[in-house]
Order: sequence, then structure tokens, then C-alpha cells
Amino acid sequence: MMYKLGIDLGGTKTEAVLIDENLKVINKKRIQTPQNNYQKILDSITSLVNEISKNVENYSIGICTPGAISKQTGLIKNSNTQCLIGKSFQEDLEQNLNQKISMENDANCFAMAEATMGAAKDFDLVFGVILGTGVGGGIVIDKKLYPGRTNIGGEWGHHTLHREGNSCYCGKCGCVETYISGPALENQWKKLTGESKILPEIIMDLDNENGKKWKDEFLENFGYGLANVIDILDPDAVVLGGGLSNIDFLYTEGKESVHSKVFSDLVDTPILKNQLGDSAGVFGACML
Repeated sequence: MMYKLGIDLGGTKTEAVLIDENLKVINKKRIQTPQNNYQKILDSITSLVNEISKNVENYSIGICTPGAISKQTGLIKNSNTQCLIGKSFQEDLEQNLNQKISMENDANCFAMAEATMGAAKDFDLVFGVILGTGVGGGIVIDKKLYPGRTNIGGEWGHHTLHREGNSCYCGKCGCVETYISGPALENQWKKLTGESKILPEIIMDLDNENGKKWKDEFLENFGYGLANVIDILDPDAVVLGGGLSNIDFLYTEGKESVHSKVFSDLVDTPILKNQLGDSAGVFGACML
């Protein structure tokens, strides 16, 4: 039997899972991610792989990592785990493990997991959305990941939503991420009210004039951002993940906002909540 071993390298936790050909979990474990130390991250993943695979001979390895691999250099780029940037992470892990591995970013792994095992498993063309500290996405077609020619497939967080809008770390202005990520929404609340609140607190405080204005702006930006993606991909389903996926009104008023902006006389694209929670990344890594 050939097993699948997945690793999800997160900012605070690293998770490993081993599954069999029937997608049954054989072994799993979570550990804390070493902070700001590339060598310790390599060592911890190597140790984790060896530990959960100790009773298994044949297995493939997939890694879910923050950031993406540059097809030009083979090095990690665009990672919020900054000690990975510019490193030959895949090559170094392959040397440590003496085995070829597959590696994709967290949004792509999320999309793979939900399209094969989760909320969108009954659909062919799936767009997986991450709404959290950042905004990302992944495209899965017939259970196969479509990363794009240069590994930026699905990166709707850096579509321009408002020309000359909010500044983004990527160097552009007006990116989707600067309007509907968690930090962006918290910043907008502070601009409106002068109060610093975390997102769950904001969601509980919308029954007033400022709350209504904040929510209306959020829904408008969410609607235009996702409608643009639907106009291009016309997916069979959209699955939401990340912390903001727990906001209930995104599946009612949010869906209505998206559908009202799509260029079609028939708009019925399902917008689904994820089923695998924060384990989507590690299962997606297995699916690689």
C-alpha cells in the first residue's frame, strides 16, 4: 500500500498527518513551529516526518508552506514566515528526508483539501478562498491543482479593487487584501469609530450607524472582489476558509452581493463554508 504524508507548516503550529489509500488517518501530530530560525524549521519537519512514518515503508510527502516557490529560482517567495524567503526550502528538505517531495502554498493546499475531501468534493471546478490575515486562493480542476504558469494562479488578493486605493505591501495600491483581510477590516473600523477592536468584537457590534456603514463597505468590496473571479473562472463552487470564513453573513448577504455583480443572467454559484477547518492545509498537502 502507498500512503500519503502531509505537513502543514504554519506560523505557530506545524501539523503532520499520514493517511492510507482510502483517506483514513493512520497517524497525526501537531508541534509548535520554531520562530525565525530556518534550520530549526528544517530539523523539526524532518523529525516529525520520521516520527509519524516509522511503521510505514512506502509513502509520498506533500508540504503546505506559507509563500510560493519561484519557478525562476526555485526559492521561496512571498512568505509571511520571513526566514523562508530566498531559501531553497524544497531542495533542503529533500536532502534531509532523502526523498522527493511536493510543495505548495497554504491557499492551494486548502483548495485541494476542500475539493477532494471537504465541502466541494462533489464539484469539478473549485475556487478555494483564504480570508484571514491575508487574502489568497487556489484553483482545482477535476481534483487537480492548477497553480498557473508562474505559480500565481488564484491570487485574487492582489487584484486591484480600487485604483489609487489603500497601499499594499506588494508595492501596488488598492489590492483586495487591503480591504477585506482581517487587519484591513480592523483598520477600517478604527478609522470609522476611533476604537481598536478585533474582528470578532466588531461582528458583535454592528447594530449602529458605524456598524452598518462598516458592514456595507465590507459586503460591497467582498462582492466585487469575488464577482471578478467568478466572471473569469465561472467555477462550480467557491469555498471560504481562514478566520473570516466563520462570519455567517458572508453566506447570505455576502453571497447576494457577489451574485448581484456577476456578469450573467443566471448566477447560482454556491459559496460554501469549509468542512475541514484548520486541518485543511495538512490534508491538502497529502493530496499533492
